[in-house]
Amino acid sequence: MDDVRSSTPEPAIPGWRLILSDAGRLWASREAPFPLAAFHAGAERTVDADSLDALRAETDRQETIAREAVEQRGAVEQRGAVEQRGAVEQKAQEQAGQVIS
Repeated sequence: MDDVRSSTPEPAIPGWRLILSDAGRLWASREAPFPLAAFHAGAERTVDADSLDALRAETDRQETIAREAVEQRGAVEQRGAVEQRGAVEQKAQEQAGQVIS
């Protein structure tokens, strides 16, 4: 008996569900929502195109928008944490120099 998984084709665009409209237009909807940072950066969870190649290009573009937004947010959060740590250390040094009577 054959393994069903071996005969199941790979998705045309991994992570995206494809839809063919009655009008013949191709649509793709991402299976999982994008992170909030990606949504705010303009990443679209559902896109359309005239051909499968164009649809792949569009889903790739959305994934790039999302990845860059998440990376940028991580960098901003990291800078904020470093700045906050520096402020806490500076305040501790200032307090250490004060004489309490």
